[in-house]
Amino acid sequence: MLALIPGCSGPQPSEPAMHETDPSSALPGYADARRRVERKWGFLRHLCIYLLVNAGLVTLNLMTSHRVWWSLGPLLGWGIGVLFHALGVFGRFPAGWKQAMIARELRRR
Repeated sequence: MLALIPGCSGPQPSEPAMHETDPSSALPGYADARRRVERKWGFLRHLCIYLLVNAGLVTLNLMTSHRVWWSLGPLLGWGIGVLFHALGVFGRFPAGWKQAMIARELRRR
């Protein structure tokens, strides 16, 4: 079912893994870049599953009960988890922000 959404199906079995064909794995920073890509890919999978499951729950809610919106609970609760996942993957402060804040605090005294 996830294969119907572009980007949600994961690497196909016929596709070789990145580290098997890419000779640049010895380049400096390659491991960090690969880790960042894998974290982004994990977030994309999480988001796709969230959207599919909650679309089904809302549809089921609309088909069974029009007075009680029970599907809002999972939608909002899981949505908070997706939000924090996104902040963990994409919400980066600039390099050195912590040191700049410490220096600013020291100057205030």
